[in-house]
Amino acid sequence: MTPVAQNNEHKRPQSADDEIDLGYLLAVCLDNKWLIIIITVLVTLAGYAYAWLATPVYRADALLQVEQRQNNLGSLDMALLGQEQTASTTQSEILRSRMIMGQAAQQAGLDLVVNPHYFPVIGEAMVRRGRTRPDWSQDSEYVWAGDSINVDELRVEDLLLGRSLTLKVINEQSYQLLDTNGQLLGTGVTGELFRSETPFVELLVARITAPAKVEFNLIKRSDVQMTSNLQGRFSVASRGRDTGILELTLTGPDRAELQRSLNAISDVYLVQNINRQAAEAESRLEFLEQQTPIIQGDLNSAENRLNEYRATQDSVDLSFETRTMLERLVSLETELNALQIQESDLAQRFTPSHPSYRSLLEKRSQLQGEQARLEAQVNNLPETQRQVLRLNRDVEVSQQIYMQMLNATQELRIARAGTVGNVRILDRALVGLDPIAPRTNLILVISLMAGVMLGLMVVLIRHMLHRGVSSVEELQALGLQVYATIPLSERQLKIFDRFSNKKTKRRLQSALGKTLGDRVNKALGKPGNRRHSDDDYGVLALIDPADLAIEALRSLRTSLHFAMLEASNNRLMLTGPSPAVGKSFISTNLAAICAQAGQRVLLIDADLRKGHIHRSFAGVSERGLSDYLVGDITLRQLIRTTEQDGLEYVSRGTAPPNPSELLMTQRFNQFLEQVGEQYDLVIIDTPPALAVTDSAVVGKQVGATLMITRFRENNPKEIERALQQLEAAGVTVKGCILNAIERSASSYYGYGYGYGYYHYAYKSDEK
Repeated sequence: MTPVAQNNEHKRPQSADDEIDLGYLLAVCLDNKWLIIIITVLVTLAGYAYAWLATPVYRADALLQVEQRQNNLGSLDMALLGQEQTASTTQSEILRSRMIMGQAAQQAGLDLVVNPHYFPVIGEAMVRRGRTRPDWSQDSEYVWAGDSINVDELRVEDLLLGRSLTLKVINEQSYQLLDTNGQLLGTGVTGELFRSETPFVELLVARITAPAKVEFNLIKRSDVQMTSNLQGRFSVASRGRDTGILELTLTGPDRAELQRSLNAISDVYLVQNINRQAAEAESRLEFLEQQTPIIQGDLNSAENRLNEYRATQDSVDLSFETRTMLERLVSLETELNALQIQESDLAQRFTPSHPSYRSLLEKRSQLQGEQARLEAQVNNLPETQRQVLRLNRDVEVSQQIYMQMLNATQELRIARAGTVGNVRILDRALVGLDPIAPRTNLILVISLMAGVMLGLMVVLIRHMLHRGVSSVEELQALGLQVYATIPLSERQLKIFDRFSNKKTKRRLQSALGKTLGDRVNKALGKPGNRRHSDDDYGVLALIDPADLAIEALRSLRTSLHFAMLEASNNRLMLTGPSPAVGKSFISTNLAAICAQAGQRVLLIDADLRKGHIHRSFAGVSERGLSDYLVGDITLRQLIRTTEQDGLEYVSRGTAPPNPSELLMTQRFNQFLEQVGEQYDLVIIDTPPALAVTDSAVVGKQVGATLMITRFRENNPKEIERALQQLEAAGVTVKGCILNAIERSASSYYGYGYGYGYYHYAYKSDEK
C-alpha cells in the first residue's frame, strides 16, 4: 500500500512558534478579493449616502477688538496703581456666559423652532435640492420644496416648554393645532391670535404657503434650552498673540439664523461693555460727590484755625527751612489722602490680597515712614514756628485735596457722557457660501479606507473561525493516511455545484468574476463564457480524461489496487464527515477509471435519502436499491449499464421512510455478497457519517473504507468526530482523500506540494 501525496519538497516550513506569516495572510486576502471589493463598495456607498442625506452645516464668523482702557477717569485712573488690563481670555469667557448668550438668543428669536414634517430618511435631502411635491404625495402630510409657514409669536405654559406641538394645514387661511399626544387644541386663522386656555397656548401665524394636510412641528424653547443650544454652536478664539482681536464663530444649518444670531451676540456684548464702563464712572462720580462737601468743610476749618493763631501771635512768618519742610509735608499729606480715596474705591471691587491693593498698601507705608521722619524734625523747631507750620500744612493739604476732588468730579462727568467702551466690532457676521460639513470628499476617502479595513477584517476573521483542513500534514496528524489529493477543475466545479447544497454560494462568488470577465472580453472583441453543454452533466472521466482531477484519481486507483489486496472483500465504501465534500463525484469517476483499466465495476448509491449518482448517467432514481430491498424489483432490473464498458451502477431508488433499517436487512447483506462475486470491484457511496448512521451500517460489510474530506471545508475536529463515530460502530477507516484543492494564492503559497504538484499538463503528441 503506497499512500499518495508524500511529495513534501515544496511545502512551507512550519514555524516553531506562533509567528504571523504576513505572506500567507496576504494570499488569503487575494483569494477573497471579491468579498473585500464588495464590502468596500458597500461601505463607500453607505458613506456617500450619509454625505448626501446629511444636513449641511454652515459657519458664520465676526471680529471684535478689545482695546486697552482709555484714561477717562482723570487723575484717579487705576492704571497709576499698575492694575492689569482686561485680558482677551477674560473677554472670551464673558462672551460665552449665559448673560450674553441668553440675551442674544432671545434677540435672535431662537426661542421658537419650526420643524417641517419631511418624508422619512430622504425627504429633507430632496427638499434641500428643490424637489417639489410628487404626484404620489399630493394628499400626504409631508413637506416638500415650496411649502412653508411664518410664525410671529408662540407662548405656552411652562409644562409645554421644549415639547412639540403639531400645526396641520387646512388651507392657506386656516390650520389645526394639536398637542404632543395628537389631541386637537383648536382651529386658528392666519393673521389672528389663536388662544387656548387648557393648556395655555397663544399662537400667531402670519402666513401659510402649503397644501392641505401638511404638518409642521412647533417648539417653544425655555431660556435654558435656547441658551444651551447657542452655546453649543458658538466658539471664540484670539487671533494672534496680545492683539486683543477676538474671532467669533457660529455653526448651524440655517444661514439666515447664523447671521442673525452672531450679530446679536456682538451687539449684546458691545452694549454690555459700554454699560459696564458707564457704571464704573457713575459709581466713582457718586463717591466723589459724597466726599467733596466733607473736604470743603475741613478746608474752611483749617483756614479759620490758621487765621486765629496769627491774630494772637501778631502774624508770624516762616523761615526758609521751615517753608521747605512745610512743602514736603503738604506733598506727602496730599499723596496719602489720594491713596486713601483710591483705597476706598478699590475696597469696593477687590480684596486686600489683590496685586493692585497690595501695591497701594506698600506705597502708603513708604509715604507714612517719610512723614514720620519729617514730623520728628518739626518737633525740634521753636514752638511758634512749629505751630504755624502745622496750621499752614493743614490749610494747604485741604486746599489741594479739595481742588483735586473738584477736577476729578468734572472729568468723571465728561467721561460718563462720552463712554464708548473698550470693545469695537471690526467685522459683522458673514456666513460662508459653502457648508463646512459634511465634507463629501473626505467622507468618501474615509469610507473607502474603512471599507477596505472592514473587508480585510471580515476575510481574516472568517478565515480564523473556519479553518478547514488545507494540508496533508493536518490529516496525517489525525492518524489518517492520505491516498490522494484531488485538485478542483472547472468541470468538476460545474458538476459539483449542480448537486451541492452550497451551489448558490459558489455561483454567487464565481458569477462576480465571470460577469466582469465577460464584459471585458466583449469590449475587446473576445468571446465570453459559453453556456453549459450536455457534456458538463456527465461523468468527468468520460468527458475529459485529461483533466487534472482525473489524473489524480488514476493515482488513487493505483494506490487503491494495493490497499484492496489486503482487504477481506472487494467492496469499497466512500463516506465523508459532512455533505457536499465530493463523495459522489469521486465514487462515480473512480468507478469509471477502474472500468477503463479493464475491471468489472459496480457503483452502488447507498445514500437512500439524497443520492444523485443516477444524474451523472442521465438516469432516474426510481427502481433502485430501496425498491430492491423492499422486494419491488429483481436484481436484473436493479443493475443498470452505462456507456463505459465494464461499469454498471445501482441508483438509490424511491426515498424510503426508514433507510437505515433497510440497509440492516439480510437482503442487503445477500445483495452485497452476490454482486461481490460477480464484479471485480464494488464501490459504495454512502451518506455523511456525522449526519446519519447509514455509513456505519454499510461499513461493517465492506473490505475498505475511505474518508472524503474537502479542502478548507472540513475542520480537523469535524473529521475526528466522524472517525470516532465510525470506530465506535466497528468500522476501520483505512485512509482519506483530500478533495477539491483549489488553485488560490494562499494554497499555492502555503502548500505548494498540494495543488502545485498537479499544476502542469502532460498531453499526448497530436502528430
